[in-house]
Amino acid sequence: MYFNLRLWRYASGVRSRIFGAVGIGVLGVLFGIARLALLGWFIARVFQGTPLNQLILPAVGIAVVMILRGCLEYFRTMVAHNTAAMVQVHLRTVIFDKVVELGPSHFGLERTGNAILAMIDGVEQLEVYFGQYLPQLIISAVTPLLIFGVVAFLDLPVALVMLAAALVTLIAPQIFHGWDEKNSLWRSRAYKAFAAEFLDSVQGLTTLKSFGQSGARGETLKQKSEELFNSTMWVLATNSLARGITDTGIAVGAAATLALGAFRVVEGNMDLAALTIILMLGVEVFRPLRDMRSLMHNGMVAQASAKTIFDLVDSKPIVTGGGGVIPAGELVPTVTFKNVSFAYPGGRRTTHKGLDFEVKAGERVSFVGTSGVGKSSIVRLLLRFYDPDRGVVKIGERDLRDLTFDDIRRQIAVVNQDTYLFHGSDEDNLRLGKPEASQGEIQPACRAA
Repeated sequence: MYFNLRLWRYASGVRSRIFGAVGIGVLGVLFGIARLALLGWFIARVFQGTPLNQLILPAVGIAVVMILRGCLEYFRTMVAHNTAAMVQVHLRTVIFDKVVELGPSHFGLERTGNAILAMIDGVEQLEVYFGQYLPQLIISAVTPLLIFGVVAFLDLPVALVMLAAALVTLIAPQIFHGWDEKNSLWRSRAYKAFAAEFLDSVQGLTTLKSFGQSGARGETLKQKSEELFNSTMWVLATNSLARGITDTGIAVGAAATLALGAFRVVEGNMDLAALTIILMLGVEVFRPLRDMRSLMHNGMVAQASAKTIFDLVDSKPIVTGGGGVIPAGELVPTVTFKNVSFAYPGGRRTTHKGLDFEVKAGERVSFVGTSGVGKSSIVRLLLRFYDPDRGVVKIGERDLRDLTFDDIRRQIAVVNQDTYLFHGSDEDNLRLGKPEASQGEIQPACRAA
């Protein structure tokens, strides 16, 4: 079964809703049993020549049960989708908080396409998992037991055959679970690789065109897309195999139930009315399995998507927050680099070695030099995107590692050479540094800049 205990933990706030959807589904199954049992009884009475005026009331009762069954299915679907949406919001919040925690230093070493894929496509795949797959999985396991309890009153041997066929049909596809998982993870890796390359290509389209490399990048994307295509075909192949096993189990189970029931009617161990009811209930016992068959692929894909999310959530930040308690307003506006040595993680050379300087309150200091000598690295160390390998960086005579990120960054204003403008108005972008700023604060800040 495609059940992930860790994913289940993320549904901690909505588990009651998931079980509520299951409860509604089980109630729908009970109405389905009543509908088909009544229908089987009705058909048997027709064959027995019961007058039409005696069948009007049962026919109305069957229609009412059918309508109630439809209403329950609709209600279950709405509850399931709303529950899945709540889980999605929670997961996106968790991922966003993790991205903020990891900071720019992490994404300087990793491809942002992976994070985007986890936050968008990965979470979207889980809507079907929580909204449809999990409730249907439980309903598919419970329904054969419910129908066995009903059919056993009519004929125990036929009930046992029907139950065995349903359980085998439910469990048999799990034989290929390992194969499914392997192919699904392969597709997930191929999808991540293609998405990352595609995002790079779109973001760097101007550079590619300027250097005449759009054709070469197109070949790279073609290779990545071919791997994605091949992995997707294997996923569909294993899914088709599971569907084939389910279809075979349903067909064999229905045939075995019919054959045994007909034999027992001929032998006089069961009457025709009971057989008619049992055959009608056979439709209901296998219906959840048919629904489950169409969702097996979604459960498998959700497992791979969950791994993408877990890989991001399990990432460790290069820099962890300090535990300082000194309010930012009490820090003296001085900057000190003392014997600082630093190399970027994974880098081949040292950016700074034994760097010493001090900037006192009110001083203006410029750092000049050719590209790559470490000017921007000083800013990144000051913002504590990274920690020095040796030495110490201080603000107001306090080691940055003893201060919280908020305390540090509240003291610093940065004007980058290349500034990213977020979607929205100029005013929205100006408020990034202080979202609660009034109009009277924004205009003087613009004039000062």
